[in-house]
Amino acid sequence: MRRLIYFAFFLFALGNHTIAQQNPVLSVGNITSTANEQQKLAFKTEHAQGEILVYSPNVIRVRLDKKALAKDFSYAVVMQPQKTTVKISQSDSEIVLLTDSLKAVISKKPFAVAFYTLDGKLINQDEKGLQNSWVADEVTAYKQMQAGERFVGLGEKNGNLDRKGNGYTNWNYDAFGYSTGQDPLYSSIPFYIGIHHNLNYGIFLDNTYQTDFNFGASNNRFSSFSAQGGELNYYFIYHTQLSDIVKSYTALTGRMKMPPLWSLGYQQNRYSYYPETEVMRIAQTLREKKIPADGITLDIHYMDQYKLFTWDKQRFGDPLAMNKKLKEMGFKTTVIVDPGIKVEEGYAAYEDGVKKNIFVKYPDSTNFTAQVWPGWCHFPDFTSPLGRNWWHEKIKFFANTGVDGIWNDMNEIASWGQKMPSNISFNYDGALASHKQAHNVYGMQMARSSFEGMVQATNKRPFNLTRAGYAGLQRYTAIWTGDNRSEEDHMMAGVRLLNSLGLSGVAFTGMDIGGFTGNPSVSLYARWIQIGAFNPYFRNHTAVNTKSSEPWAYGEEVTEISRNFINLRYKLLPYLYSTFNEAATTGMPVVRSLAFTNTHEPRVYDGKFQNQFMFGQAFLVAPFESTKEYGAVFFPKGNWYSLYNDEPLQGDTEKIIRLSLQQLPVFVKGSSIVPMQSLIQSTAEKPSDTLVLHIYKGSENNSFVYYEDDGESYNYEKGDFYKRQITYDAKQRKIVFAKVEGNFKSKFSQLKLVFHGFGDQDKIQTGTALQNDFVSFIAPISRFDPQGTANPTTGCNVKSVTISNDKNQFEIKY
Repeated sequence: MRRLIYFAFFLFALGNHTIAQQNPVLSVGNITSTANEQQKLAFKTEHAQGEILVYSPNVIRVRLDKKALAKDFSYAVVMQPQKTTVKISQSDSEIVLLTDSLKAVISKKPFAVAFYTLDGKLINQDEKGLQNSWVADEVTAYKQMQAGERFVGLGEKNGNLDRKGNGYTNWNYDAFGYSTGQDPLYSSIPFYIGIHHNLNYGIFLDNTYQTDFNFGASNNRFSSFSAQGGELNYYFIYHTQLSDIVKSYTALTGRMKMPPLWSLGYQQNRYSYYPETEVMRIAQTLREKKIPADGITLDIHYMDQYKLFTWDKQRFGDPLAMNKKLKEMGFKTTVIVDPGIKVEEGYAAYEDGVKKNIFVKYPDSTNFTAQVWPGWCHFPDFTSPLGRNWWHEKIKFFANTGVDGIWNDMNEIASWGQKMPSNISFNYDGALASHKQAHNVYGMQMARSSFEGMVQATNKRPFNLTRAGYAGLQRYTAIWTGDNRSEEDHMMAGVRLLNSLGLSGVAFTGMDIGGFTGNPSVSLYARWIQIGAFNPYFRNHTAVNTKSSEPWAYGEEVTEISRNFINLRYKLLPYLYSTFNEAATTGMPVVRSLAFTNTHEPRVYDGKFQNQFMFGQAFLVAPFESTKEYGAVFFPKGNWYSLYNDEPLQGDTEKIIRLSLQQLPVFVKGSSIVPMQSLIQSTAEKPSDTLVLHIYKGSENNSFVYYEDDGESYNYEKGDFYKRQITYDAKQRKIVFAKVEGNFKSKFSQLKLVFHGFGDQDKIQTGTALQNDFVSFIAPISRFDPQGTANPTTGCNVKSVTISNDKNQFEIKY
């Protein structure tokens, strides 16, 4: 009997062991050993190895793998860990890492991480019972979902501003004519911000495999993020202000350089403008109709049978001469480039690429081949220094033919069938990687190669645009939201995409104005171009099988509406260029969701108001479908003015407004300082010598950094810039102009100060050469004429005075 009992116990234990061995979920297990090294805690668990590194007082990095941690390498992260004072204490049950801003508590049994404020408030923690685990090669971190928690960000993702209740996949995809709910799209930015209980934090999962995020989709217990391979490698960021989280994220992944000034002007695109006579007709018509513009873009039909680094000699007999003529008219040329190099004997790029061995390969060392526009193609390996250097040399072809901008397309990688094999090999900067690991970063590395190649070729700032990308893409390129549709909901979805990209560290963004596929209605086109005037990248574009989509193609009224808002864009260039300098300096985007400054205000996430955004610091833009007659606008705390007639509006309120085809609802925040210039037809034209500073009376303090440089070189990095901080001090009732920084001479010798909302009781005073003579009722921008020449609206109280643009500090009291 005793033997039978022992035998039964043995079978039971063996069965349990077999079940454990067959369990498809491998949990991380308990911590078995630790080692402290200044700011880093290294550890082993029952089933993994890991480390926790304090990157800065507000940023903590967590790494975990079933195997030994790999060599530390990232295409996204450019910041090195900052020397930080860290206190590490340990007990039998937990380890505590303490900085001057954040506390991390690491549980030992099992391994789990929780983050707290210094006063003990829980910011974020692993979900108890789930923590971190693997299913085959997929690694997942499960986080406890807080009551009422919201989630924003993740870059180019469709859906609501608040991601709660949804799941998302990062796998760069050629999403032609995508629906407004489709996921994934073209780029992958695995960074999001969690918001709850007046707290906010950011998590950046730096893993280039397919990643998946779940914010309570199909469950009510957790949020999670996972990767299909590689390490669990994430950065936890905590600040009291959401804007500081984005600043820390862009400190990690890098910030954009100043773009060329011309790239902020209006861009006229088409798939496709050809031959040369058609390109010149478009350029000439823009000038004749006095529609300001700086760029014309050529799609794939400029090439000889779609082969890269060629011009079709029948359509463009002398591209250098054509581009020279366009420059004389104030236009810059941007051309599209695709990664596919046609397999064709006698084609120089193909033969040189084969000779220099720069293409991605199968495991048997043969070059991978897939079909794209030219036919069967090979693809340069942009994850290889050899491939990038080859591209640098080839891209000079465009600089040598007078091209100033590069448009990187089809770089997901896209190919007919959209099913690239997983076993393709990439160099991955010496680490060797499969397609699974390299796919999401390929487009970013192509954009990087184009950017670096054009800089080398021209020694100037190029305009660089991409469709695909990965976290950190902002260092090299602007991005647009791909092949959208000419539909009302697509226009609104595009607004949300730009808002989300801004929350994810990408400042230079745009969408195809009017929609790429299909034909917009007259009203839709008018509304879209109005919204486009407040996009960082202002691009009009449509597909090959659609009607013409230039402003004049929709009748005289739409032409006038388009002209008015493009005029406004060009008058606002000093404001916009200064805002881009803020993006380059701090990482703050140009298009800003209201969540930036009103993070814990529920109405920001309401479907009625979630599309609203700030254009820089000053302008509140409320986009609506062109079919609506009325719309609800939410005004955050503070005081506001209508852009068009200076009507004062109270903050912390909602208002139903009547909509019109001629006018996009735009409002200016009180205490704003908005620099504007005289109207020009392109940035090649000099404005008048007077910079107009519009100052709006407000109850809050505010500061604006006005910025200039030459708009084309990198001399600003050596101090050749003009920068002046202008502060609105509401309490002391004064505006302070700080002393000018930098060596650059401003293009403006005069300052015209225009005061909005100031009454007769507000006497403008200075102790120097300012005069107290005002031009009463300077007309604000009217809906018919953004140049401001129409009669003022009754009730406006706008005054102005002109002074010399002295570099010294001065102040104005009122």
